[in-house]
Order: sequence, then structure tokens, then C-alpha cells
Amino acid sequence: MRDTRESRLLLVLLIAIAFALITVDIRGGEESPVDGARRAAAAAFGPVENGVAAAVDPVGNAIGAVRDSGTRHNRIAELEQQNAALKTKLGSDDRNRNRVRELDRMLKKSAAGQYGIKGAEVIAIGAAQGFSWTVTIDAGSNDGIKRDMTVINGDGLVGRVTTVGPDTSTVLLANDPDFTVGTRMEKTDELGFATGQGSRPLSVQFLNGKAKVKKGDRLVTFGSSKDKPFVPGVPVGEVVRVDPSGGGLTRTVYVRPYVGFTKLDIVGVVVQAPREDPRDMVLPKPPAKPAKPKPTPTVTVTISPNGDIVDSEGNVVGNIHESPDPSNNPDPDGTPDTTPDTGTAVNEQR
Repeated sequence: MRDTRESRLLLVLLIAIAFALITVDIRGGEESPVDGARRAAAAAFGPVENGVAAAVDPVGNAIGAVRDSGTRHNRIAELEQQNAALKTKLGSDDRNRNRVRELDRMLKKSAAGQYGIKGAEVIAIGAAQGFSWTVTIDAGSNDGIKRDMTVINGDGLVGRVTTVGPDTSTVLLANDPDFTVGTRMEKTDELGFATGQGSRPLSVQFLNGKAKVKKGDRLVTFGSSKDKPFVPGVPVGEVVRVDPSGGGLTRTVYVRPYVGFTKLDIVGVVVQAPREDPRDMVLPKPPAKPAKPKPTPTVTVTISPNGDIVDSEGNVVGNIHESPDPSNNPDPDGTPDTTPDTGTAVNEQR
């Protein structure tokens, strides 16, 4: 429509009519003259409105989700960070507690054996020298570490120092095939030599081919000249298998080491040997044996033909025909409880 004077007059007229209809509708209330027209319009355009609303609602929801996504994403990210921090803290606390326990056990071992030790941490496994079972520790010559020093932990013998740098050292583990240590058996003092076999138990050859050895016997280090490379009394392991002697000059047994070589963490290098051989003082206390139950004593009594009750030593302890004491009679009617004169033996449990 062209913008002319007539068109502007028509627009003003339509607006005036619209306002007039609105005024009449408001004043008429439920009896408004335009109510019928409103219902007809609702019937005609209602389905179209519902369809448009159904189509527009997901879009509206999506817009609302996009509008709120920033807040939700920030909250999720915050919760994830808190969760990760808690896991890290818990893991760190568990590890610290384990390390404290390991350190405590090692200090108790060193105190029992009177070893002067330098604590260290395992920082690497394997070595450049080609040994199969070695670890690197974070202590070296600057810490007083020297070659051929004994290495222990809270369980027992770990190995010996083979190479030393200023700040690190290499330790040959006791389960390496190139590792050999002199051993002494608890109580019997039988001597032998233990050799590493990797992940298998240590192989120990006793010098006495007739040595009496059984499963569960325990061994400690015998010690070396001038305490290098081994100090005496360090727990080595426990016998798990004994080969038949076969009449040879030596006897071979297999020993499970106390130390778990695949999970080493805190170790101690013995920088000062004990003044005296601790013997078996460093070994853990053996578990207490359960007490044997005491048997219940059994007394045999015999009833003679005349009613006498005779014990196993021939003493007459009573007669079944004697009148019982009414105060001790278990029957409420006071009738004595008598046993027939059978002359048979009765076992009474006391």
C-alpha cells in the first residue's frame, strides 16, 4: 500500500475500531458481544498454535540449556577438581602411612641388631652393568655409602652395594643369580651358602650333608670378614622345601626370602656394623602355638550286688539303698531316686 493521505486515514480508523472493540469486550465480561467471534477464532487457530508450541518448546529448552550450560559446566569442572584433589590426598596419605610403617620396621630391625644405618629410597630398577636384579638408591659417597655395604629393610636382607656414585648407588639384590651370602640356621647354627634364583626361592647349600633341616626353619646372615659385604644376624628367609640328603657332602634346601624384591621402597645401608653378633635377635618372633585343650577327667564307679558304689581305687563312696537327704532330693515329691541293682559299671563325668 502506497503511503497516501487515504491510507493514513484508514489506519487511524482501524486502530480506533480495535480500541472500541477492546473496550466493549472488557465492559461486557462473559456476555461480551465479541465472545462468539473469539471462540470461533480459538477453534480455528488452536491446533495451529499447539503445533507451533510443540515445535518451539524443544528449541526453547535448548536455548535455556545453552544459557545455563556455562554455570553447570563450571560446577561440574569444580566438582571434578575437588574429586581429583581428594583422590590425590587419600593416595598420598596411604602411601605416606605405608612409608612410615616401613621406616618404623626398619628402625626396629636396626635397633635389634645394633646396626648403624643410612636411610635411602629406591628410585630406579635395573642397572647399566647388566645385573638382572638391581635397584638404584638415592644415597651415594656424599652420604657415606661405600662399595660392599649390606642393605636391609624392615623385613630383612635386601642385598649389597656394588657401585657408588656421588649421590646414588647400585644395589645387587639377594635374589640375583650372581648373589651369594653365607647363612646360619636358627638354634642349630648349621652353616650354608644362599644363592639367588630370581623369582624362585633362594637355594641354600648346607656344609653338613646330614644337617637336620625341616620346613619352617629360619636363617640369618653369617657375616663376612670385617663385616663386608655382609654384617651378621640379618634375617634371610624361611625354609619352604628340603631335598633328600642322598649321602652327599652337602645338603640343599630352598628358602623363601623375607623381603619382597618387587616392591622395595625404603631401605637402609648399614654404615656401621654391630659390636657383637646379634645372632637370632633380629628374627621376628615366631607365632604362638595354640594351647592344647585339657581332657575332661573320667571316673569309673562300680555298683556291687549289695548296692555299694565303689570307685576305681576300691573305695566305697556310697550305697544306692541309702535314704537321700530330702534337702538335696531333686524330685518335688521327695521320692528317692534309686538305681536298680545291676552290678554294671557306670561312667560319671566330673
